[in-house]
Amino acid sequence: MIKIATRKYLGKQNVYDIGVARDHNFAIKNGLIAANCFNKSHSTAYGYVTYQTAYLKANYPLEYMAALLTANSGDTDKVQRYITNCTNMGISIDPPDINRSNVDFTPTAGKILFGFSAVRNVGQNAIASILEARNETGEFKSLADFCDRVDLRAVNRRTLESLIYCGAFDKIESNRQQLINDSELVYDWAQSRAKDRATGQGNLFDLLGDGFSSTQNKRASNAFETAPKAKPVTDLPPQKKLQMEKELLGFYVSDHPLKSLRQIAPFLTPINLSQLGEQREDTRLCAVVMLNNVKKVVTKKGDQMAILQIEDLTTQLEAVVFPKTYERISSLLQVDTRLIIWGKVDRRDEQTQFILEDAEPVETVQMVMVELNPQQAGNMEDLHRLKTILQDHSVDKEKAKMPVIGIIKTETSRKLVRLGWQFCVQDSRITVQALQNASFPAHIKSLTGS
Repeated sequence: MIKIATRKYLGKQNVYDIGVARDHNFAIKNGLIAANCFNKSHSTAYGYVTYQTAYLKANYPLEYMAALLTANSGDTDKVQRYITNCTNMGISIDPPDINRSNVDFTPTAGKILFGFSAVRNVGQNAIASILEARNETGEFKSLADFCDRVDLRAVNRRTLESLIYCGAFDKIESNRQQLINDSELVYDWAQSRAKDRATGQGNLFDLLGDGFSSTQNKRASNAFETAPKAKPVTDLPPQKKLQMEKELLGFYVSDHPLKSLRQIAPFLTPINLSQLGEQREDTRLCAVVMLNNVKKVVTKKGDQMAILQIEDLTTQLEAVVFPKTYERISSLLQVDTRLIIWGKVDRRDEQTQFILEDAEPVETVQMVMVELNPQQAGNMEDLHRLKTILQDHSVDKEKAKMPVIGIIKTETSRKLVRLGWQFCVQDSRITVQALQNASFPAHIKSLTGS
């Protein structure tokens, strides 16, 4: 007789009963136990650790999640998953802040603050220099003040640019492009001042501020005001800002390119990517995603296909594009673009994959919005006329992918209803014209809101 040990995983609601299997091979074959089982002492230790972590997560969620993020800061996939967990728990993640961040992720004011150690191109010596300067003489007041006070042998130009692009200076100056342009001048200015101090030379502002005191080594409070500045420029586009954040932090923190689509996306995608495993195989699905990576693959026959890394606001996963589909949509598969994708679920070797069958840039998706009053919505004759028009414009099911949204309006309310996939149409403009000719108020709406 073999006792089957079970585990209750953190964050899961399902608990499995302890059972007994009389035949070892039968138990393994039917997934009741693994081929390699834990002994009693090992299982006890795992159970005790599980209890401890569950207690911490339930009673000290901020501290627990901050520690979890810090411990896994080198694994982007895990950090992304834990940040999603934080969002689901109502915990916000603040981007790095030059005046508040420490080495690791830190719980503060009901939020978790991004740590310097998780920012690419920011080494331990640079972090130590920043924290030392901040602890000695207080918060940094400007980019010039920062460069004048830190050790520029540890904080090089690349480190400075990374801190600017990831948003660490946003509380001081939100225009990141201006900061980048200024940094080219300010860095040289600060280096020159550092050399002067090292050789015992200085300027009037240093002397007034006792800049050469061997015991205090103070800086004049207004010395950084003499720093050179570049000509005023407009800030980076929001999409570019987020792209640089993703490159340096591994994920989006201050915002997400898909957040602006949160209200309309549910009408097109009744599930998110984290729910993919719950769907039946061969079910036609639609998702609004960010394309993070494209890995091209050559089949044995010499055909090209691709493995995509995609994400939405809930999780990241892989999508497979087979040769025929890849040949048709390869030009659309550009990294860091927002796509609406169509496909189905496939399960192999206990893994769930998204098989991508079609894609369209978010910016080009045009939904058909058709208005119905309560009388029309309850009139079978009107509904039959509407159904006939939509079916006439969705003959080619592979090309008919533009969704139709019904708007049921009353004097006091407005309800949106997404019509089924069988009513997706091929050409939004022609469909709208046909609906208007049949006295159904209709118009085109872009997924981006324009």
